[in-house]
Amino acid sequence: MTFRPLHDRVVIRRVEEAAKSTGGIIIPDTAKEKPMEGTVVSVGPGARNESGAVVPLDVKKGDRILFGKWSGSEIKLDGEDLLIMAESDVMGVIDESATTNKKAA
Repeated sequence: MTFRPLHDRVVIRRVEEAAKSTGGIIIPDTAKEKPMEGTVVSVGPGARNESGAVVPLDVKKGDRILFGKWSGSEIKLDGEDLLIMAESDVMGVIDESATTNKKAA
């Protein structure tokens, strides 16, 4: 099944966190907090401004983003748990190339 969000909506797949802490302690699923980081699966065409023109979204498919802890609505598509939220709920895009360069230095 394909799903295309409308207007300024974004579909997000949460990034799974490691099951072990840095100290080697295994964290059970019931004690884990839901990650506030995800990957954009699909985006809508954009919202309309006051003059009626479509304003495209700043995020695109494949972007790694941060969002609020209680943002969005959980949905299930093809057996996969996803989030759908407005672009305004997205706090920012993580630039992975900048973090890779920082680690190398």
